[in-house]
Amino acid sequence: MADVAKLAGVSTMTVSRALKPETSVSRATRERIEKAAEELGYVLDSIASSFSSGRTGFVAVTIPSINNANFADTIKALSDKLAEANLQVILGYTNYDTFQEEHLVEQLLKRRPEAIVVTGGVHTLRCRTLLTNAGIPVVETWDLPDNPIDQVVGFSNSRSSQLMVDHFIECGLSKIGFVGGDNERDNRGHDRYRGFCDTLEKHGLQATRVSFNVQFPFSISQGAAGIRELLNDWPDTEAVMCVSDLIAFGAMTECQRMGLRVPADIAIGGFGAYDLGEFAYPAITTIDVGAAAIGRLTAEKLLNMLANEDSAVDTDGTLETAPRLIVRQSSQPT
Repeated sequence: MADVAKLAGVSTMTVSRALKPETSVSRATRERIEKAAEELGYVLDSIASSFSSGRTGFVAVTIPSINNANFADTIKALSDKLAEANLQVILGYTNYDTFQEEHLVEQLLKRRPEAIVVTGGVHTLRCRTLLTNAGIPVVETWDLPDNPIDQVVGFSNSRSSQLMVDHFIECGLSKIGFVGGDNERDNRGHDRYRGFCDTLEKHGLQATRVSFNVQFPFSISQGAAGIRELLNDWPDTEAVMCVSDLIAFGAMTECQRMGLRVPADIAIGGFGAYDLGEFAYPAITTIDVGAAAIGRLTAEKLLNMLANEDSAVDTDGTLETAPRLIVRQSSQPT
């Protein structure tokens, strides 16, 4: 900073003020300082600056997977909206592990974020305590927790499953299976399975046709293995709901390798509205949860809370989004 001040012919205090987003330094002086900083490759120490301003300029976010297109869409929309207010995202990856989430939350809070966003509503007791006592806005996303910590932007995974099961039944199908994963780690996947079971029961059907052969991270090969296991036990299955579009794609291609026509012999449905489902052949029926909308709405909620710090509670604590069924070729009745 002293080097920049010397080159620009000003004091170090003027350099410090000029390089902040809100400054009283004149435009001409600021431009001279910025030119000197550019020439010397100087970057303002934001950590030191945060001690005096109380602002760090970033929002912490945890996600369970870094290779999931849905979470990527959420993060992009969140980041784009926060960037309009000069806020950046620092990301933590939990791998669907609540204890890993606890560790990440602790580390992220040490860096004094202005807010924190977590994926899902299930946490360890210590993680929940850390978030509750953080003293900053907390938003839980991609879920509707029974006991929210602070703010929520999400949807009901169980009610989303109802859309798919009702669709299969409307198509005249009653022997319906489910391919999912490790319910102890994937809480949202478990809720989808619970919604699957509840909806079948509502129609007087049993949820016995199930394969939990899928492991993390979700992959196309896992879907193939899951459908093989399910059809080995229930070869007369007429339709299968998969916990994600990746699993559905693997299941559908495996059915084709087994000589089964989709949807003439077996209908396939996924979850997540991934691009590969739209461009597969046949295109995969899916549930679109509005991943980008979740990110944008979360950012809007955070910006509103940060701009109104005197308000103790955001009156719209839970913002529920509305997933929709996208019917495509993989389940269309012939």
